[in-house]
Amino acid sequence: MKIAERGNPAMRSWLDRQGLRLVAKPYLSGAFATQQLLERLTVEKLPLRELTAGYGGGINSGPLFRRVYVTAPEHSVPFVGSKDMLVADLSSLPRLKKADAESSSLHYLELQPGMTMISRSGFNAGRRAYVRPDMGGFWSSEDVIKVTPDQNKIKPGYLYAFLWSRFGEVLVRGGVYGSAIRHIAPDHIEEIRVPRFSEVVEKEIHELIEEAASLRAAFQSGVNQATRDLFETAGLGDLLDLRWHEQGRDLGFAQRGVNATTLRALNFQPRARKILRRLGEVEHVTLGEVCRGGRLGSGVRFKRVDADPDHGAVRLIGQRQAFWQRPEGRWITPHQAPSGIFASDETVMIAAQGTLGENEVFCRSFLVTGSWLAHAYSQHFLRVVSGDSRVPGAYLFAFLRSEPLFRVLRSMSVGGKQQDIHEELRTTIPVPILGEGDVDRIARTVREAYRRRDEADRREDQALAKLDEAVVRHAGVGAG
Repeated sequence: MKIAERGNPAMRSWLDRQGLRLVAKPYLSGAFATQQLLERLTVEKLPLRELTAGYGGGINSGPLFRRVYVTAPEHSVPFVGSKDMLVADLSSLPRLKKADAESSSLHYLELQPGMTMISRSGFNAGRRAYVRPDMGGFWSSEDVIKVTPDQNKIKPGYLYAFLWSRFGEVLVRGGVYGSAIRHIAPDHIEEIRVPRFSEVVEKEIHELIEEAASLRAAFQSGVNQATRDLFETAGLGDLLDLRWHEQGRDLGFAQRGVNATTLRALNFQPRARKILRRLGEVEHVTLGEVCRGGRLGSGVRFKRVDADPDHGAVRLIGQRQAFWQRPEGRWITPHQAPSGIFASDETVMIAAQGTLGENEVFCRSFLVTGSWLAHAYSQHFLRVVSGDSRVPGAYLFAFLRSEPLFRVLRSMSVGGKQQDIHEELRTTIPVPILGEGDVDRIARTVREAYRRRDEADRREDQALAKLDEAVVRHAGVGAG
């Protein structure tokens, strides 16, 4: 048998522990080497299945089922899939029919704060996320394994920190199998050995993870509050309850005054035009005027040259991961790329290439500020930089992230399979102008939300550092 390392050959006993699976990856991925390291720890190590409680022993995923999506909040619940569990802003999640979610066959898919979610199939198989306080009452898909800690035996934050750490990374993802579509099953992780340290150490790690989760929930609350404040102060509160899909499809409409700007029917979508007319009824300036002294354009194309982060490389953020809590983009050298790969503080980034799928990120927005200023960004984002002192970037983000503006931007699509946002039409979007005090209040709310998000990252990093320190101290060697 091929060996992973000369000093650590794959053993026949390993096959028994993996149900005689003859797939090489679990044995060569480092999972068993990490298990050997953890076995050298001078502390108690318990299998994951002994530390969980609840439906299916506390480690479970759901059955395949027909999904019925509903837009009315009173008749639906937020629905988290293997991609959605990674995002920072949960306000645009799809919603599952409430009656189905609460049925006897699916009720156990409800998320509870403190659970660890593990994606079990597809491109994201093996990734982990923590269920935040504001995710109670959400439902998970069959593509998510839920790990419910027995809080009489282990603290939720500590268990998540271990599964999310570099140790858990190897052990969890070492169980991934498949070729075209990768999978991981609950019974492939239930034997993961979890080291038990002193109550003081585990409590410190748990509290840091819990603080981070609370800060992420505060981030979500903050950006939602800022958007609501902006629309209500502008007298546009009626647009917040848009009920887009309940307005009927745009069929059989006529449009007069068509010119060479565009001949595409989608660009004259009646539902979107209604939003634009409503925005135009309040005091406003156009987005083109706001960005006249700033920027309103996509990034430049460039060649990616991979590099090591220890040698001056920067993380390149693409559309897929830009909306995750913590991006995992590739590392490139900035010396072989144009200066435009970076963004100035409070640049609003809009995912500007993609398809019109309801749950795709195309036309979704995020703000570049704080720690995210160190990242590089691909050309696939529309950079929106305000050149108007009355409209700071944080205020502009609170406006552009809203559901009405998402629908307006989608209506301005051009292109074939991969859509873009029409260069001229996007400049005509009306941006409400409020009093200086109102604008400052809304911008402060957004900035504070992003500060809390950065602080959440720091708390999680501190938790992982404490876990690393505990492992090294009790094993007598490093983990890497």
